[in-house]
Amino acid sequence: MCPTLLSLLSLGFCVSLRIWAAMGEYEKPSLSAWPSPVVPLGQTVTLWCHSSRPFVIFRLFKRDGTSLPKLQGHSKNFTLGPVTRKHAGSYTCSASRSRFVWSDVSDPLPIVVTGVFPKPSISAHPGPLVHEGENVTFRCNSSMLLDKFILHKKSSTGHFQRCEETLTGGHAPADFVIGSMTLASVGSYRCYGSLSHSPYEWSAPSDPVDIIITGRSRKPSLSAQGGPVVTSGENMTLVCSSESAFDQFHLLKEGENLGRPLAEVRGPRGALQAEFPLGPGTPAHSGVYRCYGSFIHSPYSWSDSSDPLFLSVTGSTTSTCPSTMGPHTTEETQHPQEHSSTWYIVLGLVIAFTSTSIFLAALVCHCCSTPNHVASMEGEPMEERTVNGEDSAAEDVVYAHLDLRTLSKRQSTPASLRPMHPSAEPIIYEEFNINQDHAEP
Repeated sequence: MCPTLLSLLSLGFCVSLRIWAAMGEYEKPSLSAWPSPVVPLGQTVTLWCHSSRPFVIFRLFKRDGTSLPKLQGHSKNFTLGPVTRKHAGSYTCSASRSRFVWSDVSDPLPIVVTGVFPKPSISAHPGPLVHEGENVTFRCNSSMLLDKFILHKKSSTGHFQRCEETLTGGHAPADFVIGSMTLASVGSYRCYGSLSHSPYEWSAPSDPVDIIITGRSRKPSLSAQGGPVVTSGENMTLVCSSESAFDQFHLLKEGENLGRPLAEVRGPRGALQAEFPLGPGTPAHSGVYRCYGSFIHSPYSWSDSSDPLFLSVTGSTTSTCPSTMGPHTTEETQHPQEHSSTWYIVLGLVIAFTSTSIFLAALVCHCCSTPNHVASMEGEPMEERTVNGEDSAAEDVVYAHLDLRTLSKRQSTPASLRPMHPSAEPIIYEEFNINQDHAEP
């Protein structure tokens, strides 16, 4: 009986070892996505099924049952794309050495397709520049009726990873309150919008907003070459300098970042400085400027702010020196010539209008006096007139009452003998007969 018992115990021990070995051999694999599980519309993504066992057959499953192209083969990687809204969902994978026994499925991996909706907006309050320990609130808002927002933060690898998400109602914005800011929490943030019934379809990403801690180093100084007051058109350059050995400097105008050139220039006293050329000055350059210093290995940690520099651009530049340029002239030198030409044209038009008015007035006077002359030439009888002193100035012709049966002649006073001023004496008209004149010469 003892040998039989020993045989059964040995058999049970061997079976248990075999079972434990099989379970260890078919442990579930893991699934990952490259370059990211958040994929824009039209891009591709590669899913990797990882296992510590030498499996030869792999299968990929989409958990919602949507039909996709063949997702089974002898390779552990599966390429999806160009992705559409149908690719959005949750995926798992399994592996096997044969087609009869498969491992357990991996943990689900969500594949999110972005760009399905327009991008929302993001803002930081009280602002992107904060002191260490200060609270920051991110506000995400969308013009569409999206009831879910997801906040992402850029990781050290350069990818944005999910930080928080929240549900809202209607067009209400989503507020994400970040606690006391530290070097671990600063960085670049952006948000997405989605619908609660489509959790794997997101909007396009918002524009990123960078949260930076200031005040961790001594402040630099900011100055303007040539002074803070310049005339319009004059080239402007701002200089940020510091005794501390910063790698780069940042120039901000009323909160707007204008760039971060590297600090490669030493000033006259050995101070490290960077120049910011702003180009020809315009009224838009007027404002308050500040600069900061930082290091390349810590881009979200800046020094304290420099003292504010008030830059003013006024007036316009005028040159009093003769131009040495050839036939090409600048815009400033062309304006006086254009004004002079315009003045000459206006003056010529005034003279022409005056001359035309005088000519027309003379022509009207001539037309008014023409009927009287025509009447006397045709022999029409004219009544005697008693001309007063005012009428004598207008009439300088001696009229004679002629007989209708004879040809009349009119005598007029030569222009050279006409009086310059009207005479006070009345003009005497005589009536005579032509026949009598011939009878008595």
